[in-house]
Amino acid sequence: MRVLLGYDGSAGAAEAAALTEAIPWPSESVLRVVSVIEPILSPMSGPWDRGSVLSPELDAAITASANETLREVVERLASPARSVDGNVLRGRAASSIVDDARDFRADVVIVGSRGHGAIATLLLGSVSSEVVDHAPCPVLVARGRSLSQAVFATDDSPSAQAAEAILARWPVFAGLPIHVLSVAEVVHPWTTGIAPTMYGQVLDAYAAELRESKAQHQRIATDAAGRLRESGRRVDSEMRDGDAAGEIIAVAQKRGADLIVLGSRGRTGLTRLLLGSVARNVLSGSTASILVVHEQIENAHDTKSAGVGAAAN
Repeated sequence: MRVLLGYDGSAGAAEAAALTEAIPWPSESVLRVVSVIEPILSPMSGPWDRGSVLSPELDAAITASANETLREVVERLASPARSVDGNVLRGRAASSIVDDARDFRADVVIVGSRGHGAIATLLLGSVSSEVVDHAPCPVLVARGRSLSQAVFATDDSPSAQAAEAILARWPVFAGLPIHVLSVAEVVHPWTTGIAPTMYGQVLDAYAAELRESKAQHQRIATDAAGRLRESGRRVDSEMRDGDAAGEIIAVAQKRGADLIVLGSRGRTGLTRLLLGSVARNVLSGSTASILVVHEQIENAHDTKSAGVGAAAN
């Protein structure tokens, strides 16, 4: 496997490095650690002026420090069974990581949940969020230092199918217990202003829709668990109803799962959104590590990253 770790020396990056070290990567895997030096611009700089205001001496000192930090992480991850190297990049952090992941043809990018610049109360920093949105491969957001069991949330959407294929195929999941979860999410009808004679009909229609949705999601969970079991995985499954993100987070907490695997967008997600609301809410609300998988990951390396920085925070 080809693994790219984004490292900035923050506490979140330290967790990501520890998790990268703990995962049993297949022999002959290639690990690449990257650190990004972002330009420091003058307050008077315009959008056309991308030059740094650092003196050559200060720039050299920052570069030397970044290289030393990177060397320590590379040495920590070194193993006779795999290749590890490091590289200091220059530019916007998220854009540089995404571009390097594409050039490196990474199978997965690993990032911490927060970097140096994130507000402490936020569970997901802006750099990690942008990498999740734009990376050409699955992104593992680290919020712990090991993986002992996973919750796989699926609605059988294309990105959920891609996530299931990864769980079945990647050797790192061979011994990991996997709990398959599918959530029936039916919006409770708005009854204010409805004529009393229609109230019962509205509730009956809602109940029928909920029953159908629960049956559908039970099949989705059971079928996905069966396929994963056929691939040799240790699996059980359940169906729940309610708010999808809330139920996913609650199940992971109840089971003590330290990994949530899910697709980037569900069946109801708008294609114009880079990340669906369920995935973004799970990323924002869960304390478990999260692997986010986009659909059609096999062709993602062929796409271009033009404009990746446009929506930066």
